[in-house]
Amino acid sequence: MSTVSRTALALAALSALALTACGPTGDDAAGGTGTPSATATATAAPSPSGSASPAKSATPTAKPTKPGKPAPGASAPTDPDFDVFPCSTFDVTFTASLAEPTTSSYLLKITNKGTKACRVLGHPVVTFGALDGQATERGTAPGIEDAIRLEPGKSAYAGLMGGAADGTGKTVDSIAMTMNTESDLAQTPLKASTPGLHVSSTKNSVTPWMDNAEDALSL
Repeated sequence: MSTVSRTALALAALSALALTACGPTGDDAAGGTGTPSATATATAAPSPSGSASPAKSATPTAKPTKPGKPAPGASAPTDPDFDVFPCSTFDVTFTASLAEPTTSSYLLKITNKGTKACRVLGHPVVTFGALDGQATERGTAPGIEDAIRLEPGKSAYAGLMGGAADGTGKTVDSIAMTMNTESDLAQTPLKASTPGLHVSSTKNSVTPWMDNAEDALSL
């Protein structure tokens, strides 16, 4: 082979090699790994300030639950008398009956005329007709914790001690009574007839309210 022929063959081989190196590979022609693919990853939208806003969570926020109702009686007061108020003259009826003619002593009686219970506190406040002053307290009244609970229609009693007609006092035909409420509640006095009650400044006294007539007259 001549020198010219060998030179021509060498140039042809070099040209083919150059075309193979510059042309697309099989993967490139078929859209293989050589071609960058588009990524479907979503990016956060920019906020007006230029920073990316955080992506919203796919999990919904749980709504706050309402507090459950307390179990029945869970917070009920333990004292059964917590809402029972002291009796006043607006809550009761009042009578006085002669108990001992010799001393002109009377049994005082109140009856709950309402629809709710009330507490009977201390001694009755007794005044004598148009005379000034009131009966003194005889005996010790129970504390408020032990006071009589007067249910509707039930009664409580007190004994009013009169005095002998010895010329040192006056006789009255009626008395007026108000209740001890341990407050400044204005009450309308309840009146009762007491024919021949002798009022003495040193001898007239009244017992605390009691739940039976016998105790009220024996104190």
